[in-house]
Amino acid sequence: MLKDKLLPFVERYNELTTLLSHPQIADDIKKMTALSKEQSSLEKIKDKAQEYLSTLKNIEENKLLLDDEELGDLAKEDLKELELRKAELEEEIKVLLLPTDPNDDRNIFLEIRAGTGGDEAAIFSADLFKAYLRYAENRGWKVEVISLSEGVLNGYKEVIALIKGQGAFSRLKYEGGVHRVQRVPLTESQGRVHTSAVTVAVMPEVDDVEIEINANDLKIDVMRSSGNGGQSVNTTDSAVRITHLPTGLVVVNQDGKSQHKNKDAAMKILKAKLYDLELQERNAKESEARKMQVGSGDRSARIRTYNYPQNRITDHRVGLTLYRLDAIMEGGLFDEVIEPIIAHSQSELMKEANL
Repeated sequence: MLKDKLLPFVERYNELTTLLSHPQIADDIKKMTALSKEQSSLEKIKDKAQEYLSTLKNIEENKLLLDDEELGDLAKEDLKELELRKAELEEEIKVLLLPTDPNDDRNIFLEIRAGTGGDEAAIFSADLFKAYLRYAENRGWKVEVISLSEGVLNGYKEVIALIKGQGAFSRLKYEGGVHRVQRVPLTESQGRVHTSAVTVAVMPEVDDVEIEINANDLKIDVMRSSGNGGQSVNTTDSAVRITHLPTGLVVVNQDGKSQHKNKDAAMKILKAKLYDLELQERNAKESEARKMQVGSGDRSARIRTYNYPQNRITDHRVGLTLYRLDAIMEGGLFDEVIEPIIAHSQSELMKEANL
C-alpha cells in the first residue's frame, strides 16, 4: 500500500528534526550540513505524505457518518472532494517517489555546434541559442557565454554558455542531441527549403573534487586569439587549447583577454565534458535494460525538427508535434516541448518502479 511506503519518509524526517536539535550535531558543521540537506530533500514528500495520511483518515471518518440522519448528506459531499484529492495526491506522490537525478539541481554548460548545412547551420545555432536565452530569462536563470566562434550573418559555429539557476539541468537535460531545421536560408536566393542540423550538448557543472585530472594527461597550448575580420584579435598569446590525452577531448577558449582566465574557463569545460562522458557511458549501460531511453545518452540521435514553412516543431522521441514554432522560438517557450518529455520519462520510471 502507498500508505506503508510513505510512513518511513515521515519517520526519517522527524528523526532528523530530533538529531538536528542535539548540541553535539550543532558543533559539527559538516554533519549538520549533511543532515540539513537530507531533511530538505525529504520535505516535499513528507508534506504530501502527511496530507495524504490526513486525507485517508478524513475519508474513514466521513464514511462512518454516511448513515447519520443529520450529517449523512454533508459527509457524502465531503467524501466526493476527499476522494478526488486522494487521487490527485497519489499521482503527485508517485512522482516524488521516483529516483532522483543527483545532477538535477546543478548549473549546466550548454554547447551548441553547427553541423550539416554550412552557413545556415551556423545561423540556426545562433537562433536556437537566443531561444534558450529567452527560456533562461523566463525562469530567472543567469547566462554567461564562455566561448563563442562566430560565422557569417551573425551565425555561431559553436557557442558554449554556463547557465546558472535552480533546476537548470533538470529542465534542459533532455535537449542533448541533433536538432534539425527545415527552412529557406538567408543565403538562399532561389527560395528553396534546405535541411540543416546543429548538435546540442547539456553538461552539468561539476566541482573540482568530483573530477580529478592528472596533469600528465593534459597537453596545454597557448596561441594568439583570432576573430572574424580582425575583430577580437589579441596581440598576446592569451588563447588556450587543452587536450585531454586519454580521451582525445579538446577544449579551446579565447574569449577572455587573460590567458589565466581562458585556461580556467577551458578547464571547467573540460571537467564538465569528462563528467558528461561518464554519464553517457552509464546511461548507455542502463538503457540496455530499457525499451526506451529518453535521456541525453546518444548525442548522434535526431531528437527534434524545426519546420519553419509549416510553423511546426516535432519531437521525435515522443511523437509530439506543435504548430506554434514561431511562438516557442521567439518567446523561449520551451516548456511546451520539455514538459511532455519529462512526463514521458516519469511514466517510464513509474513502470520500472511498479508505482
